[in-house]
Amino acid sequence: MPQSQPVLPANRGFVVQFRTPPPGVSCSYEGRVEHLVSGQEARFSSLEELLAFMRRILAAVQEQTGAG
Repeated sequence: MPQSQPVLPANRGFVVQFRTPPPGVSCSYEGRVEHLVSGQEARFSSLEELLAFMRRILAAVQEQTGAG
């Protein structure tokens, strides 16, 4: 029986660390993100920056694997 692809493959995994928001701020999107397989990392100061990094990495992963 052929082995199936994992539902949550490691090459699509990230570690995201959020900074503690300053006093009086309920939510802050600042921190660091790292791609588990490649080790590429970035600091971000907005949700848009975080998502842009993740999209760039996932596009590269898709190109390498040829998967959609």
